[in-house]
Amino acid sequence: MAVRACGLIIYRRLQPAPSSKVSDSIEYLLLQTSYGTHHWTPPKGHVDPGEEDLQTAFRETQEEAGLQASQLTLIEGYKKELHYPVHGKPKTVVYWLAEMKDCNTEIKLSEEHQAFQWLKLEDACKFAEYEDMQAMLKEVHQFLCSRE
Repeated sequence: MAVRACGLIIYRRLQPAPSSKVSDSIEYLLLQTSYGTHHWTPPKGHVDPGEEDLQTAFRETQEEAGLQASQLTLIEGYKKELHYPVHGKPKTVVYWLAEMKDCNTEIKLSEEHQAFQWLKLEDACKFAEYEDMQAMLKEVHQFLCSRE
């Protein structure tokens, strides 16, 4: 049985400088784990028995980043599943896309993470070591820019 986890790709829009492109004002939230290789990831976690996937994504975001569902706007039309092995077992992670309502909201990390960063796409891809995560961030960025 595959391990199932769910999370949110969270972004915020900064006030763009008059000369900059809209895409330059988008930043993504990545959290650095305090275990293992200290990799960077959006908030995510395992689905509890009887829990809906989207419920899990919001619960994990609250636990790991201190963000309430009311502080986020879920973006319709984007949902992505990643599949990869962890310790030799298949894992599925489902991500949705959410925008911060207030880009100055404080992030409060749990003990699972030791740092967080708001990163522009290029830097977010550098921090996210896994190719499928990099590809997903680029896809999300494309999706957001195409909606302008």
